[in-house]
Amino acid sequence: MPAKTLDEEGILVFAQEVRDGLSRSDQKELPARYLYDDLGSSLFEAITHVPEYGLTRADNRLLERLAPELPGRLPAGITIAELGSGSGKKTRWVLEAFSNGTRPLYCPIDISAEALRRCRRELEEVADVRGFHNTYIGGLREATATRPNARPLLLLFLGSNIGNFDRFGAGKFLADIRACLEPGDALLLGADLMKPVETLLLAYDDLAGVTSAFNRNVLGRINRELGADFDLRGFVHEARYNSEHRRIEMHLCSLREQTVHIPGADSSCTFAEGESIWTEASHKFTLEELHTIAARAGFKVAAEWVDREWPFAECLWMAG
Repeated sequence: MPAKTLDEEGILVFAQEVRDGLSRSDQKELPARYLYDDLGSSLFEAITHVPEYGLTRADNRLLERLAPELPGRLPAGITIAELGSGSGKKTRWVLEAFSNGTRPLYCPIDISAEALRRCRRELEEVADVRGFHNTYIGGLREATATRPNARPLLLLFLGSNIGNFDRFGAGKFLADIRACLEPGDALLLGADLMKPVETLLLAYDDLAGVTSAFNRNVLGRINRELGADFDLRGFVHEARYNSEHRRIEMHLCSLREQTVHIPGADSSCTFAEGESIWTEASHKFTLEELHTIAARAGFKVAAEWVDREWPFAECLWMAG
């Protein structure tokens, strides 16, 4: 869930969440959205190119295949919005499918300013790009409130970002999305499906160490924005599979006993050797689960496409 360089109010929230998360006695943790400052967003973009991370390539294969079908399934003159657009490269197939003699209106929503800048550069030749620098729901509310002539909306939530939520949280988030939409609006949702655990672990701990750098950058961000003294070399990235919740967890494990001071959060925290900070979860789904989640959130399943090389689904849901 991308995050930006923070304003004054955002810094106060960041400090509070860092203080609360690192003072926990059971499992220290940090919200995953703080992985995605401008540097983190660039590192994640690099992750999508490593050979072990097949998710993005599966997402791309499906989008290239399904995009030409979308105009026939949706009303004419549709506005296209996207949650967590990143650079927007994979969205090009969708925009080009709707640019039959016209330039579609595209509303990327991201809380990384740099991601929105890259998105505009990437896509302004094929669409009228109107970016929203905001959270998912905040940006969606802005985009739906300003859509021209109340035209129908196609909302994209790609790349399995839904996997960052636990199953209860995913259902609540999708219900919040549905509350922002009108009947006849559509959601194209990407979701990573269950696959062998060994494959999943490699996908989140690539041999080149890009995911490790991405994960440890959150400690660098706390140093930069809150004046902390984390020694990034004192923590190692670790990917774990939680079989109970069917999710991959990313952790940062302390290599020694150490104390870290965080002046901007008016706090300090101690680590035992081997103690970890939990930074992100990526839940994996079955198609049957996705159907149930859709119904509970107020959507009807209109179509779905599945990549068999790397089990991954693109689901077209209609707001009922």
